[in-house]
Amino acid sequence: MFLLTYQEKLSAVENFAKSLGCEVLRGEPLAPHTSVRTGGPADLLIFGGVRTAAVEKMCKDAGLYSYILGNGSNVLFSDDGFRGAVLINQVGSESVICDGTLITAPSGVQLSAVCKAALQNGLTGLEFAYGIPGTVGGAVYMNAGAYGGEMSQAVEKVEAVDVAGKAVSFTLDELSLGYRTSRFAQTGEVITSVSFRLSEGDPNEIKAKMEELIGRRRSRQPLEYPSFGSAFKRPEGTYAGLVIEQSGLKGFKIGGAQISPKHANFIINLGNATSADIIALIRHTQKTVREKTGYDLEPEVRIIPPEADK
Repeated sequence: MFLLTYQEKLSAVENFAKSLGCEVLRGEPLAPHTSVRTGGPADLLIFGGVRTAAVEKMCKDAGLYSYILGNGSNVLFSDDGFRGAVLINQVGSESVICDGTLITAPSGVQLSAVCKAALQNGLTGLEFAYGIPGTVGGAVYMNAGAYGGEMSQAVEKVEAVDVAGKAVSFTLDELSLGYRTSRFAQTGEVITSVSFRLSEGDPNEIKAKMEELIGRRRSRQPLEYPSFGSAFKRPEGTYAGLVIEQSGLKGFKIGGAQISPKHANFIINLGNATSADIIALIRHTQKTVREKTGYDLEPEVRIIPPEADK
């Protein structure tokens, strides 16, 4: 398929996705599909669900650039849009399976749905994850965490598809889970399902812990605005929000993007922000923090396409 024109590649992928029963949109704005609500149109937007891995393999075979999107909570797309196919990987909570202390869910299930399933089955170990925006696959891809917990403490096994389209399986020790990273950030493998090994617990205590943590989120984070989960990774020895605040940037704005007055490690969309505004604010924050504190902040958000991250 390497001899196909770009439009022929788009059509080949579109027809393949439709043959699998996927909804396909052309020129669909990406803003409604991300938590920060910015981003231009995608040449193809494909709602892949459980068929995402198969469609992604077709994109590779056709030579078409693709990106798998879960809940869009950690992604910033260019205002110019996406030249290629964005694959939406989301499925309903009815796909979550509980077997004793093991909970298994497709990668496109919302992480919060798995936390609720754990509560309903009296299983403890995922309370920290309740309220983390995103899907199961995205959470493992980034080894998401909060309040002293992270995915590496609960994941037992991950099913995936490798770049050749072969089904593969990984145990915890093979996942290379680190601070906001995993093997999947380098290998190109597509996560299809995740199994969590939890422990039996008191449902009342589990519920109380979940309610306590979601309450802390609501009181400390600007959940009333479109935003990222966190704008920057935690620097060694300190916190991103702290050094940003120490640099006098809390509340600082560029265009419609602002460093949240409520939590300095959140960049919020005041309603009319563009991706360019947000990138400019990220760069200004990095420069100012480096000059005033000596710390180099690394964005936690993924800027797509990568060439925009310069």
